Amino acid sequence: MISFDLKQFIKQALQEDVQTGDITSLACIPSENRSKAILKIKEDGILAGVELAKSIFNYLDDSVEMNVFKPDGSYVHLGEVAFEVETGTRNLLMAERLVLNSMQRMSGIASLCNRFLLEVSDLPVTLLDTRKTTPLNRYLEKWAVRLGGCQNYRDGLYDWFMIKDNHIAACGSITKAIKAVNKYQKSHHLENLGITIEVKNLVELEEVLRTGNVSRIMMDNFELPLLEEAVAMVAKKHETEASGGVSLETVRKIALSGVDFISVGALTHSAGSLDLSLKIQS
Repeated sequence: MISFDLKQFIKQALQEDVQTGDITSLACIPSENRSKAILKIKEDGILAGVELAKSIFNYLDDSVEMNVFKPDGSYVHLGEVAFEVETGTRNLLMAERLVLNSMQRMSGIASLCNRFLLEVSDLPVTLLDTRKTTPLNRYLEKWAVRLGGCQNYRDGLYDWFMIKDNHIAACGSITKAIKAVNKYQKSHHLENLGITIEVKNLVELEEVLRTGNVSRIMMDNFELPLLEEAVAMVAKKHETEASGGVSLETVRKIALSGVDFISVGALTHSAGSLDLSLKIQS
């Protein structure tokens, strides 16, 4: 589980934006003023970050009133209202950019995940995210992935063994790398954690199959005919995963190879933002 302090995140994000004060609001809005605002949808997609928005408003005002019409994970349409919120006007304006920046980013990720999922929804494959996330925002981005219907892979370097090409190069061979991980896993009582190993070709795959003692084999950047051959070679003795070059145009073809998992870096590193606005009502 990712270690994440939501209150600390909100505090630091507001400090970055507000610093010594929102001088424009301090200048023209009396401290006792209260206002109602709506979160308006300006683009179709999957909504994410509503619960985060609640936490942001509550951080500034524990008496805030918020009515949610479209909860996290909802498919939303242009012109709809996701929620209305009533609090101090200055608080609304302090929270506005943090709420919008977070929700637009999270909703963009969730919407892209949903598009990928729709391409393979009739096939027995699981779509996974990766560690290709924005620094210090991994918790929120992986939350958005789940809201979009895809699944999280490992949270970081600490909760799943993944033997990649650089580990193999440093160890000297696939066999040496696997044996080293097996030894460490046993000595540190980490048998509950899975082991994935990356292979680049069928020769490396054959070495993994001879050595064994891994949970999953990741075929990295395999051409489709080679991927199908690799899946057949594994023959369900291990879980199989495809990675590299996965796009909306290729994900279905990759899934049809019979792999169990497809890891998609694009879910987070290539997601855009969903257009939203927060408007005070007169």
